[in-house]
Amino acid sequence: MRRLATGLALALAAAPLSAQAQAQLRAAGEGAVVTVEADQPGAQVHPDVFGQFMEHLGTGIYGGVWVGEDSPIPNDGGYRTDVLQALKDINVPMVRWPGGCFADEYHWRDGIGPREDRPVKINTNWGGVNEDNSFGTHEFMGFAQRLGARTYVSVNLGSGTPAEASQWVEYMTAPAGTTALARERAANGHEDAWTVDYLGIGNELWGCGGNMRAEYAADLTNRFVTFTKPGTGEMLKIASGPSDSNYEWTETMMKISGKLIDGLALHFYTRPRDATWEDKGPALGFPESEWASTLDHTMEMDEFITRHSAIMDKYDPEQRVMLAVDEWGTWYDPAPGTNPGFLQQQNSLRDAMVAALNINIFTKHAERVKMAAIAQMVNVLQAMLLTDGPRMVKTPTYHVFDMYEPWQGATALPVDVTAPMYEKDDVSIPAVNVSAVRGTDGQVHLALVNIDPNNAHPVTIALDGVNPAGATGRILTARAMDAHNDFENPEVVTPTAFTGARVSRGTVTATLPAKSIVVLQLR
Repeated sequence: MRRLATGLALALAAAPLSAQAQAQLRAAGEGAVVTVEADQPGAQVHPDVFGQFMEHLGTGIYGGVWVGEDSPIPNDGGYRTDVLQALKDINVPMVRWPGGCFADEYHWRDGIGPREDRPVKINTNWGGVNEDNSFGTHEFMGFAQRLGARTYVSVNLGSGTPAEASQWVEYMTAPAGTTALARERAANGHEDAWTVDYLGIGNELWGCGGNMRAEYAADLTNRFVTFTKPGTGEMLKIASGPSDSNYEWTETMMKISGKLIDGLALHFYTRPRDATWEDKGPALGFPESEWASTLDHTMEMDEFITRHSAIMDKYDPEQRVMLAVDEWGTWYDPAPGTNPGFLQQQNSLRDAMVAALNINIFTKHAERVKMAAIAQMVNVLQAMLLTDGPRMVKTPTYHVFDMYEPWQGATALPVDVTAPMYEKDDVSIPAVNVSAVRGTDGQVHLALVNIDPNNAHPVTIALDGVNPAGATGRILTARAMDAHNDFENPEVVTPTAFTGARVSRGTVTATLPAKSIVVLQLR
């Protein structure tokens, strides 16, 4: 009660709560109070914030997306039809490929031409397994075209050259018949140019991309940016940015390269135990203390974006350069019995919470965060989908992306939240987290996340600038913190109708069950 009373006093003293909202706050007691300023629209939530990442890692591509035309698993030209349909159903807007750490050891010519003639190499980053290069440029572009998704191709800066990167861009984007590389592309089965929407200039240059100093990485970035020129279409160039709180990297990259690049990549992975990478914590069977620490750690994304954005503002006050959070998600200890280099893990209700919290944060920072890519799409880390031979299952994270689909292209609306605290051991964070948008359908959509695994929380939502007649919604929750979907029980965690929202005189009230995600559409 002391913490709630303190939050109440701070909320009443702070702007921009209206008199009506303050009265509602006093009346709400121990509940959460939210003010949505629907009459003060913010930036667009770019659809590509819901982008996906696929790397040559484990079964993320081979077996997860690509099975080949001769596979008994139903496929469309080698692509799993069940995976394609599931990804279409959540309107995947953009896909990043081929890495990741793999990108800075990838030479694009290994992945073109007849598949039987492509060289077999060792994937030294992920599991030490053979890489037969049967999934290359044509296969990736065919996959993106089938999804109707924009393309994000990462070129090899770490072990490659500007000439190699330039030639790859020409191979992909030169108009039909105009150059030798365009004719080679046609001979390999695709006459027309592709569009490369985003070009990643290396990956994690501070780590697996070359263990570089920021100054050296920025100089190399400038070289690659200068010589990679698309033959058709607009191609935005994304520099390798910081990890977590490496603000010095952002400072240096923006100072040296800020005028030449279109985006700076930020990577951040959420771990229950963040002291060492060798002991991250299990994906299932975890105690409440690790539920709390995971959600507490993922909330650091807000601070990282805020502080990196402030540095970017110094060099780019017009916010031309996007902050691209092109690797984010949970990272746990590998699933028992799996190749540790495959980064395979189960996906539970806790992961759904992480996904929802991050999307709310990206919505808050929509003016700078114009693209993101969860890691990864299928079978790797915080995956949308899990496959095993012919079987496929949708994860709780998949269902969050489905519920948040109205956020794609929507207008962010400012929100002010005052909520009771969820406390466990040394963790103390607000129990309720909220984002709001006006969708392309013209309707206001609200996402309400109750991270408290033990208690329901009533919520009162004051709406400025909109007076809805009612609300419909869906809820994602389960009985256990580590509830998950598997091949034998694929629907343990799935959205159901939420009928607990009430609307009266511009105010929405609801009670959020423990550990739940509720998405409402006001009408």
